[in-house]
Amino acid sequence: MSLYEKMYPSNHKTVFVLDHTPYFGISCECLIEFDFTKSRGPAFIPLAPISKSLWTCSVEAAIEYCRIVWDLFPQGKLIRFVVSDTTAHILNTWSPSHQNLSHVSYSTFYQGEFSVIHGLRAAIEALCQCSDIQHEKRTSLTENASKVLNRCRVICITSARDNSSMKSLKEIFQNVLIQQNKIAAGSDQLITVHHCHLVIINVYPNNVESQVTGHPPKDLSAILTTEVHSVKAGGQIASKLSNLILNHYDLGSTTVTGIPMKEEQNASSSANYDVEIFHSSAAHTSILKGNAADSALIRTQREGADYETVTLKWCTPRGCSASEMQNCIAMHRITPVDVNSRPSSCLINFLLNGRSVMLEMPRKSGGKMISHLLAAHGGEIFVHTLVTARSVLEDPPSISEGCGGRVTDYRITDFGVLMQNNKLVPLKRKFDKTHTETPLSRMRSRLDRHTKYWPITISSTFIFNLKNYIDPLPALLVKEEMTDEEVVKCKQVIYSLINLETKHEPLQTPNMGQRGKGPKREEQYRIMWNELETFLRANCRTDQHNRVLNCLLECRNKSDDEKNKLEKKDDKVELDQALRELDQFGKFSEASPNEYVPRATVIRATTDSPMSPPPISMTPSPSVPSRPSLLRSGPTAGGSIYSGPRTVLDIWVSRTSTEQRSRDMRQEFAGRLNGDAIAGGGSITKLYPNLKDSDCGGREMHIDGEGADVTPQSSSSRVSI
Repeated sequence: MSLYEKMYPSNHKTVFVLDHTPYFGISCECLIEFDFTKSRGPAFIPLAPISKSLWTCSVEAAIEYCRIVWDLFPQGKLIRFVVSDTTAHILNTWSPSHQNLSHVSYSTFYQGEFSVIHGLRAAIEALCQCSDIQHEKRTSLTENASKVLNRCRVICITSARDNSSMKSLKEIFQNVLIQQNKIAAGSDQLITVHHCHLVIINVYPNNVESQVTGHPPKDLSAILTTEVHSVKAGGQIASKLSNLILNHYDLGSTTVTGIPMKEEQNASSSANYDVEIFHSSAAHTSILKGNAADSALIRTQREGADYETVTLKWCTPRGCSASEMQNCIAMHRITPVDVNSRPSSCLINFLLNGRSVMLEMPRKSGGKMISHLLAAHGGEIFVHTLVTARSVLEDPPSISEGCGGRVTDYRITDFGVLMQNNKLVPLKRKFDKTHTETPLSRMRSRLDRHTKYWPITISSTFIFNLKNYIDPLPALLVKEEMTDEEVVKCKQVIYSLINLETKHEPLQTPNMGQRGKGPKREEQYRIMWNELETFLRANCRTDQHNRVLNCLLECRNKSDDEKNKLEKKDDKVELDQALRELDQFGKFSEASPNEYVPRATVIRATTDSPMSPPPISMTPSPSVPSRPSLLRSGPTAGGSIYSGPRTVLDIWVSRTSTEQRSRDMRQEFAGRLNGDAIAGGGSITKLYPNLKDSDCGGREMHIDGEGADVTPQSSSSRVSI
């Protein structure tokens, strides 16, 4: 919305043109039950349902439109009514005393030649008349008196046959508007219409298909914008006007849900009801501009309408006293959408009796937050937008709150120094325009230099937390030019850091609120050197700045070379140790001189692994034992797992030979060696061959250590193997 649209809105003056032709006397074909008798006798004849006419539906919807506007805007929003039949009948004027429902509701019927054109012509003539506010501005002795813009709106409720009839109606309106502007331009009492918004609502019965196609707002000319809506008279015309009023007056919808209310039939029980209210859309600004997930949770599509409503839950009501005043940032009038419903009436009466209602909104992360307050002041009900964000009087909490890290993590002190160093002051002397660079451009380049590399938070930087080590290097590098003495100072800072790293001294950093131990010494220097190099590269603009960067790179490369030499020396020692161990594996086994154990080469020892693929082809080397020798001695100790193509037979023979060799190395059980062979295979031996008979009274106990074996005297235990 432009500035002129805010200063001179189209909703300042609105004219309703109601078509009162005979066609609007027909039924809308929306039946309403008229018989509400509960007890019916056997001979009872129920009353037939009734149906409203198109005229009644149009008048009710227009009156409801006016009620909402005048409830929310007692002043400044003017509406006039024009009834068109044989001629135009103006029901009220722009006078504030005529802007009320009691004056507009009085109307009479007329007869003659019927046409809606009479009403549209009268509406344009009414728009050229000045309202009290416009007349006051035009007659004021200010320079803006002649710049008053007359932007207005006409809402015409009629019925057209087809699109061609609707097109001719809009063309007639435009021609009359141009003619009336010419008349108003030559008059001191009238004001020309600078822009008019024509809204045509085509009404038809519920059982008829309309031949008129609606369209959104479309500019017909520079001074006329038109839009057409085709709706059914029974129910749809009222909802359409409710939808249009939100856009015409920048309103918002709030549905108060969970209102506890006693049942009308049973006073002992209660149920929860919902009430929809209209108010200025600015009441939702604070909550809709917050967390997107929370906003999406409370915004829902209104059932049977084309607009969204914000759903807020009823909270425990309390008395609105001075001691319980809430911190609110905005206050707007409200009006119920369905003023005749019982829940709306109960809520309005509850608030008018001096009570207040808190409204809370759910959050995506869980929990609820009180966002609004409903209360009455002087017989009018207002919605109060409460403060949901942090107050400026509170201390900033030390918790993570999204982008930027913790609130206490910002470099507030350094930012103050940055502002102090880049403060703008008025120029005392007159600027010489012959200079190619202006003071403003020089200041912009200076600010660009100072912010080329400037981390916002303490946790995102390391070198700026080491001021006792690197000062004055950061302040010197942001200068436009550097002297030789300043370059020497920067180099001395780098040399001192190199000296500290050589002495293995850790860098002492201030406590930044981090829990646990910080990074190790080697990690500290690595982070510091990398960030320092980034800072120097970002500020390389002259040869003097490049000298500082080259000094850092040379010192770092020299120290890196020394570290590489030490690492290579350590690698050489480890390699010699590995070769000596491999030589030990390459010798013949002293226990089995006939078994050959080849030494794996360094290349094979370092390249072969369980994940290495087998070679495509491999020719047997003379030094590698043949398969019969493998069957005798098993696999080689130092060979690769892929020393040659292996078949299933090779794997099986290798496994059985390994089991046989392990069995040969183990001492055989004496019972198996000395047992007596039996016919079925195997052998049998005596379990306790050294057990001797003694005079122990039928049983002998043999105790060995902590265990005890009890054996009958007369029996000799045997075991089969």
